[in-house]
Amino acid sequence: MDLNEENTIIWENFINLLKSKIAMVSVNSWFKNCKIYKIEDSSENNKPIKIITIESSSNFIRNEIKKRYTDTIEELMESILGKPCNIKFIIPEEKENTNNTEVKNLTTETVIPVEKSSTYEQNYSFSSNLLSKYSFDNFVIGDSNRLACSASKSVSEQPGKLYNPFFIHGKSGLGKTHLMHAIGNYIENTSNLKVLYVTSEQFITDFTSINMKKDADYTEAFKAKYRNIDVLMIDDIQFLGNAEKTQQEFFHTFNNLYDMNKQIIISSDRSPDDLKLLEERLRTRFSWGLTVNIYPPDIELKKRIIKNKMSGHAVAKLVDEEVIDYIASNSENDVRHIEGAVTRLYAYAAIMGPHKIDLQFANEALKDYIKNSIYMDSNISKIQKAVADYYKITVEDLKSKKRSANINYPRQVAIYLCRNYTDESFPKIGLEFGNRNHSTIIHACDKIKEDLKENQTLREIIKQIKNNIS
Repeated sequence: MDLNEENTIIWENFINLLKSKIAMVSVNSWFKNCKIYKIEDSSENNKPIKIITIESSSNFIRNEIKKRYTDTIEELMESILGKPCNIKFIIPEEKENTNNTEVKNLTTETVIPVEKSSTYEQNYSFSSNLLSKYSFDNFVIGDSNRLACSASKSVSEQPGKLYNPFFIHGKSGLGKTHLMHAIGNYIENTSNLKVLYVTSEQFITDFTSINMKKDADYTEAFKAKYRNIDVLMIDDIQFLGNAEKTQQEFFHTFNNLYDMNKQIIISSDRSPDDLKLLEERLRTRFSWGLTVNIYPPDIELKKRIIKNKMSGHAVAKLVDEEVIDYIASNSENDVRHIEGAVTRLYAYAAIMGPHKIDLQFANEALKDYIKNSIYMDSNISKIQKAVADYYKITVEDLKSKKRSANINYPRQVAIYLCRNYTDESFPKIGLEFGNRNHSTIIHACDKIKEDLKENQTLREIIKQIKNNIS
């Protein structure tokens, strides 16, 4: 793995961790066009540290990130790299002028003057803002998102003619943004239509700026940006809730585009009826077209998402199948969290250089990332308690390395019940019984299954334990 690829993996891992710290709109607004320029080893107070230089797209972005997020970046990078980190910043112009010399870490007061443009159009050169990495081809389909994906394809093939507006809602991290970019990319690749994707935060920023400037040129340019287009996509519309004047402007923008049969696509973390902070007239309009929901992925879809994320990666061949089961079983119902687990696993592998990535390695790599997903109140813990109570031992005994008959056999009974009366995978069950391996769990299940064929007393015990599970 070359240095650029390793830096890319570390950055992707950082972004996935960042999404759990700050709002998604902030991640998109400030970090979308950033990347790691270089990572250097250094020392501070005779202790090793990492100096990470982050490349941002502009001096304004660099200064805002430095002012708002330096502490957060250092904290997350330390969790990834295992060493304290100092953060520096660079912009492309400086990179070209340094000729590989050390870059000065500019403070927020060191602002490079920018020549004022004569019109708003020059400041706001049009960009669709679409990310080419998102397509229908790399969207992993399951029962939870099949309708949303199918409808999105239909919209992309007949923009403005079939479902207008098209409203996608669901919890954060389930694929709404992916589908929006996929629609936009398909339309751009198959037609001459003009597409614009923005977050609601960007729409608010643009509208606020014209009120501050009080300039006719800016007002006209704002209207040109948002109305002289064929497809408008607004992500996370719920954040318009506290911006009354911006809602009014969006209402007029919506009407203008709708009357001209231009496609409007909107996403939200809740349905139109639940957007109580938005004006009634907006919520009514959102329901004029088609509304689809994306639901959390089931275990099989999670596994397909993991395999898709791993496909083509240099170390994918090192990953055991039970690692995929482990991540799928313990990740949150959030595609970003699932992909973040894979990215973190690969980043850890890049640092440690293992010969294989087995369950033990994955558990170590992800212990701080998915520890909150080990369900302490799950059916497994309830079964363990019921079995321990019946046999007059402790749950700690069941999870321990003790192999005496009075503990080992109840442990096998508990494992059998967990496998047959929950939806948990072998790796998850093994993890909950002292991190036992796949073969041990299978052996326990097979052992009790065979005993039940001839042992009436055991059948009664199993029945009694099941009745005591609460």
